[in-house]
Amino acid sequence: MNPPLHTQTVHRPRTVERLVAGQATSDGAGVKLTRVLTQNLQQRLDPFLMLDAFGSDKPDDYIAGFPDHPHRGFETVTYMLAGRMLHRDSAGNEGLLENGDVQWMTAGKGVIHSEIPQQEEGVMEGFQLWLNLPKRDKMNAPWYKDFKNNQLPKYVTTAGVAVTVIAGESNGVTGAVTRDITQPCYLDLHMPGGSKFEQQLSPTHNAFLYVYRGEVSISGKAVPVQRMAIFANEPDSDGVVIEASSDAKLIFISGQPLKEPIVQYGPFVMNTQQEIYEALSDFREGRLGEFSK
Repeated sequence: MNPPLHTQTVHRPRTVERLVAGQATSDGAGVKLTRVLTQNLQQRLDPFLMLDAFGSDKPDDYIAGFPDHPHRGFETVTYMLAGRMLHRDSAGNEGLLENGDVQWMTAGKGVIHSEIPQQEEGVMEGFQLWLNLPKRDKMNAPWYKDFKNNQLPKYVTTAGVAVTVIAGESNGVTGAVTRDITQPCYLDLHMPGGSKFEQQLSPTHNAFLYVYRGEVSISGKAVPVQRMAIFANEPDSDGVVIEASSDAKLIFISGQPLKEPIVQYGPFVMNTQQEIYEALSDFREGRLGEFSK
């Protein structure tokens, strides 16, 4: 049974501050991707640290995957639109991500994991988002959970917009994951032509969207495919309004900024340089990724 909708009406919608194209790069063992949220946007889009979009039907672009690598100090959210990817980590977790599945991993004090494709042909497409942890939680024990697509809360608006609520809350529907401090909202929106979607949003939250099919508009500003729109932080705003003149698909992401120092060195994100040195030392000495049974 679908949950009852508490339809939200936005009276003072945010505008678009800027559009971002992202940077073509590679990571892991040569996986080709687009880094949409780059390091120079971390303060502006706090608490989010990175967003990678990947998508290819050429096996050479993805087949080598992401062999064992460490993380500390943040959370990763992997949303697989198409394809099959196997996760294994030093805490003994293992999970297969398939079409529409989500993996949420809290690295905390440290985890070593791998993400390896389980296909030799076909399309592999999806996103990986990095969400910062508050200082008080950076050295917590790691946590991991897979969500199959049919486990993710979903609803359809009266305008026909199909919404998957990965995190946070939307129109009275609570997502698969919630976080008290960073308050992330992560929605996948499938908008039919001529539809409008409204999402109430605290004026203190940073917010952006990324269009992966079609085109949308925000307060008359066109956002084309493969572009990120950063919403302006307007103190009197109460949410966002997204319109689609033709069929479009996008992810919408927002969260409460931590306003803490961000010091990143590769896969480690801490608050001070000293904490980075400690993470490197723990990794080199084999202490990162150790878990008591």
